[in-house]
Formats: sequence, structure tokens, C-alpha cells
Amino acid sequence: STYLIRQAQLVACHHWDFLEQFNLLELAAPGATLLLNSPWPPEACWPHIPARVQAQIQAKGLRVFALNASAIAQEHGLGHTINTVMQVGFFAVAAVMPMPAALSAIRSAIQHSYGHKGEAIVARNLAAVEAALGGLREITPTPGAADQGAMAPEPLPCPAHLATAPAVVRELVLPQLQRRADALPVSALPCDGSFASGTAQWEKRNIAEAIPVWEPDLCVQCGKCVMVCPHAVIRATVVEPAALASAPEGFRSAPARDRHWQGQSFTIQVAGEDCTGCRLCVEVCPARDRQAPQRKALNMEPQRPLRTQSRNHWAFFLALPQPDRRELNLRHIGQQQLQQPLFEFSGACAGCGETPYLKLASQLFGDRMVIANATGCSSIYGGNLPTTPWSTNAEGRGPAWSNSLFEDNAEFGLGFRVAFNQRRSRAEQLLRRLADHLPQALVDGLLEADQGDEAGIHEQRQRVAHLKQQLSRWPEAEGITAMAKATATELEQLADDLVKRSVWIVGGDGWAYDIGFGGIDHLFASSHDVNLLVLDTEVYSNTGGQMSKATPKGAVAPFASSGKTTAKKDLGLIAMTYGQVYVASVAMGARDEHTLRAFLEAESFPGPSLILAYSHCIAHGIDMAKGMAQQKLAVDSGRWLLYRHDPRRRQQGLAPLVVDSRSPSVPLAEAMASENRFRRLHASHPEQARALSREAEQERQHRWDLYQRLAGEAPRP
Repeated sequence: STYLIRQAQLVACHHWDFLEQFNLLELAAPGATLLLNSPWPPEACWPHIPARVQAQIQAKGLRVFALNASAIAQEHGLGHTINTVMQVGFFAVAAVMPMPAALSAIRSAIQHSYGHKGEAIVARNLAAVEAALGGLREITPTPGAADQGAMAPEPLPCPAHLATAPAVVRELVLPQLQRRADALPVSALPCDGSFASGTAQWEKRNIAEAIPVWEPDLCVQCGKCVMVCPHAVIRATVVEPAALASAPEGFRSAPARDRHWQGQSFTIQVAGEDCTGCRLCVEVCPARDRQAPQRKALNMEPQRPLRTQSRNHWAFFLALPQPDRRELNLRHIGQQQLQQPLFEFSGACAGCGETPYLKLASQLFGDRMVIANATGCSSIYGGNLPTTPWSTNAEGRGPAWSNSLFEDNAEFGLGFRVAFNQRRSRAEQLLRRLADHLPQALVDGLLEADQGDEAGIHEQRQRVAHLKQQLSRWPEAEGITAMAKATATELEQLADDLVKRSVWIVGGDGWAYDIGFGGIDHLFASSHDVNLLVLDTEVYSNTGGQMSKATPKGAVAPFASSGKTTAKKDLGLIAMTYGQVYVASVAMGARDEHTLRAFLEAESFPGPSLILAYSHCIAHGIDMAKGMAQQKLAVDSGRWLLYRHDPRRRQQGLAPLVVDSRSPSVPLAEAMASENRFRRLHASHPEQARALSREAEQERQHRWDLYQRLAGEAPRP
């Protein structure tokens, strides 16, 4: 039922650090039971429990049980999934039913829940059940300095890393992070609904069991690990060697390999407290030790022993000078990935396939981005109260973000573009009125500026700053009419609109292919300079993985339990028929440089642009650490095409479409069998699965031939 528990007989703590972060035992009833997932053996567990929690345990007379659920899950091949192990602990200590009956029910539930995934998965879970029973132990409190008897425990302290945080973080965000939001008065909330940017950096979730550690002697400094990180926790930079003179002990660096940075030092650092331990960076790392092939330039090591060192290294890294954006070759991943991400530390699933694309966009255009975000996964991890991963740079510039609905997000973003066009037009009109009172070179520069690259935008910002400086003196100036002063006041307010704005309309396939398609189609038919980014997971990920029009044929999903019988909607082809829309289909795990090129081309296109970004998802039934490999497999099998449709190519006498994929080199059936969403159908409806697989194979070949013809090439075998 929908009531709140005020007197809990059992409290389970699934992650040890929650003991520090929350007041978990506030609602524990006297004599209740506490079940801990402990990284330490039960006999060594008590000294590691925070003194404040020890006091609560003793004051309330709680019984405490512990087991290392994370270690048991890892040992039995369950990865980070500890629900089976903790479930056994729950029934063992809660005594809600006889243990033999509970075990029988657990085993039946495992067979029901995981049977479709194969007997191996079932066997692993059953083995984990037995290990959980053997690993559960009761902890006996040890009297000592922390023994507070019946004294009331101290309230949750402000974490040390928040001591220097802005007041809004300490006073508004922290109570919500500590689950004390009910104590906040309504007056504490922003009256206009806006929240500060960059607040996710203060969470320091510490959820990873292991984090990547960099080995400079093996690293080729390619930037791939930085690019694929879903949470922006792994970053690289180059600095003068002198800047590292005061580096903390153990801080690693190496001579920069890129000739552009000759004589400088290169370093990669990991925000250990923000890392989710997804392993994507390790999986994509191409550098191996020839003597020990298992050792790569990035290797996973336990997080807890590295936590303090990682915190100190990260703080030092953030204080290092940033490379000048104007000097970076943005088409070279090793240099482009030195750009500061303005999307960081999101709460998306570990290994998320969507967030690397958003992070890339924020690196390239974030200091001038305005984002309309459809409801869905990207709106949840993009603005999940009370924090947001959308951040700002040292100058205070960063994306302006707002969430709209499923059905009207395209119109919402179009409103941004129209409004900015009007503001810019008004600013130019006012500037021309005042041209006689301003330096002619300044006026001409502001009106005719080429803002097609970082250097051009930097120069325009300098002109705007000069303009605002001049206008700020006018109210006290003599010889200027009252009307001119009023015009100057309005122009000063609109001057920033003379700098190029990059408008992005973001959402998932449920929005773009289904519910919001009408608005998107309207944008395709327009000439407005907007960029649409579709994070295509091929399902309604946020609401449980339901079928969408982007779901491929043969996939099993809610509302397609017998496999989807129709082909995936070709949104890119629909957009191309308009003729004046830039369209790109990308998959970062297949060709990262292609993805980078598409983002740069789309943003520079002076009209509607559409990027379809293949995003692996936990709903696909894959090992998320292998997500980028799954993207490559989708491309190699021809299930997902890489292409760019650029109408500007017609001016060169070329076909606007360029197919960047090679001909399929992996059997489609083999690629589909690597994902549980396709595999499940073979177990439940084998004949249906074979029939849909044959149809999908024929459709794949037909689509490949069609795109070859559209690109002006003869179909290749």
C-alpha cells in the first residue's frame, strides 16, 4: 500500500557508504534488525561502522547481520547484481516465513525470472543463494569509545567535500541528498523553478567497487577512453611540466605524444568517487602490455583503498590550466577530448549508451548550447532533483537546459530558435541605430562576424564585451540624446545574443519515432537552424523497455512478447526526403571519429539537422561493459548503418548521401543472438524467431542496396 513506514522492523543497507550519507536508522524500531552488505568480513565489520551509527544501534538495541553480497555476486558471475544475495539475507533475518519455504520460493522465482536467459544464469543465481546462506553472520557490538549508551546520535554532518560548496548546495541540495527534504520549507525552493547548474559534482556517490587506474607506460594517448566514459569521470589534459611540480604523491603523467604538444606533459585522471565502475573505458582501450596481454593502459582496481588518493589527484587535476580551445584540432579525437565536458557525473545507468553523445556535444558546443529535452531517460538523468549534470566552465558559461513533454519537445525547441532569432535581429537593429556613436570597425565586426569555429566565437565575444563596456558609460555621458541612451540600455541587455547560440532538441526514440514525431516532421519541413539528437535505444527505456517504432524486427519487449513483427521505422530516410535536412546515423562504438565528424557537420549546417545515435541499453539484455562492442556488432552486421546526408554536397555536384558503413561482414543472426532481447524469442517461440530472422535478413539487404543507390553507388555484394 502507499503508506510510509515510521517504525521499521528491518533495515537493509545494500551499499556500505549509505551509512555515512543517510540517517538509515532514524526510523528503525527498538529491537529491529539491520542487514548490511559489508565489504569487510563480519568479524572485522564493527570498527568500520561510523560512530554515529554505532550509537544508534546500541541505543535502539538493534541486531546486526552482515554478508559480503558484492563479493558473492562477483564470485558467481552476477557482476554488480546483488538482489539475489540480499534477498536470501532478508528472508534469513526477517523470519517472515520458515526458511525452507523461503528458499523453495526463492529458487522457483529464480527459475521463473531467469529461465529465459539460459540455464547457466539460473545455475549462477542458485549457487549464489547457497553462498549467501553460508556467508551471513551476526555482528556483536564491541564496547569502546564509540559506545554512547542511550545517548541520542548526532545529526548527519555536512560532508567535508561540501565545506567549500556554494550556499545553495549546502542549504538546498544537501538536505535532499541526505533524504531530509521534508524538513525544507517551501520558501527554500527557487520561486521561478530554475536550479543551479553543475550540482551533480557535489554528490560523490562512491558506488563503484572498482575503478580504472591509468598506466602511463602503455598509454598511446588516443582519447578513446575519455570519449566513451558515460559519466565524464575520466579526463585527459596536457600542461607544461612545471605545472606538475607541486603534484601530490603518486600523480602520474607522461610526455605528450602528439607533436602539437611537443615538450608538454600528458595526464589522465579518474574521479574515483564519481565513477560507476562500468568498465567501458577499459574495454575500449587499445593498448596492451605485450608481455602480459591482460594488462592494459587502464585496469580496474578496488576503489576503497584508492579513494583518498584519487580525491587528492582529482582536485589537483581540476586546478591545472586548460588547453586553449582555439588551438585544438576538433577532428582529432586525441585533441578534441581535451575539451572540458559540461555534462558530468550523471545518474544514468552504469555504462549508459546515451550519455557519451551528450557529453561530446557539451564539449564541442556546451558554452553556447540551449537544450530542449523531451521526457525520457535523458530528462531524468539530465535534471533529476536535486542535482543536474549540466555544468559550466571557468567563465560561468554552460548549457541552458529545460525539460518538455513527449509530444511537444520539437515545438518547444523551435520556440527557443525563433526567440533567439528575434533577439539577435533586434540587437542588430539597435546596433545599426547607434552606429554613428560607435567605432565603425566594432559595428562591422559584430554584424559580419564569422562564427564558424572556436576562434571566430572567441573574437565575437571579445567584441561584445567591448561593446557592453562602451555602452555602460553612456548613462553619464554628455552629448548623447535620451533616445540614444535608451537604445543603448536595451542593446546592452541584448548584446550577448550577437554570439552564436547552438539550439539542440534532445530525446529518445519513443519521442522521436512515436509520440513527438509530428513536431519533428514540422521541423524537417522548415528552414530553422536547429539540431535534433535522437538517443536511439530502440525501446522505451525509461518506462521499462516497451516496444517503440524504433524497435527492430524480432526483438522481444513489452507489447511485443512474441517478437516485433514489423520493421524498424526509418526516421533518417524520412528526413532525407525533404532535401534540405542534414541527417547522420552514428554509433560511437563502431567509429568514434565518424561520430565526431557528424556532430561538427550537423552543428555547422544552417538548417535542420538530425543525428540518430545508436545507444546500447540495459534493456537489450547485454553485458553493459561490452556496450561499445555491441554497437560495433550492430554496424558490422548491417543492422545499423553509418551515413551522412549533407545537402551542401549538391553544390559540389555530388550526391548528398555518403554511406560510411562497409558492407555487412557479420551474419545478422549472429549479431542478434548476442542480445537477450532477440535470444529470448528463440527460447519461447523458436519457429517465429526463425521466420522473423529470415525476414530481417532480407530487409537488411534491401536497405543496404537502397542506400547504395541513393548514394550514387552500385550495390556491392
